[in-house]
Amino acid sequence: MTFTRRLSLFGIGLGLGCLLAWGIYGNRLENTDWMPNHRVKLRLQSTLIQATPQGEAQLAPLHLTLADLRQAVIDSCDVNFSKSIRSKDSLVYFVHGTVRGQQVHYMAATLRDFRTDSTATLTAIHAGLK
Repeated sequence: MTFTRRLSLFGIGLGLGCLLAWGIYGNRLENTDWMPNHRVKLRLQSTLIQATPQGEAQLAPLHLTLADLRQAVIDSCDVNFSKSIRSKDSLVYFVHGTVRGQQVHYMAATLRDFRTDSTATLTAIHAGLK
């Protein structure tokens, strides 16, 4: 068997393998729900329902509510994993983005084991660039 014959058979096998993989897994470029950034944003969108007293006090001057933060978290916010804090039992995420036209940076704390308590708590929020 000549080299060109081997190369052409290899190319046909590679092409069929790519088509089979695409048929099984689909186009994952459109659906990024499995990425860590999107999974954290989905969790915050569904569980950010309470705030610490300090967080509530910081929300009032910004004229924002927790519902505004939950609504904007998927659309225009990003999670900064380099600043996020992980401990044995809790996770504190630093999120920044645009909420109702203003740039905000906030911290949301969750328990690592969401079966114990699935709620996320707003601990602090700041407006403007940081």
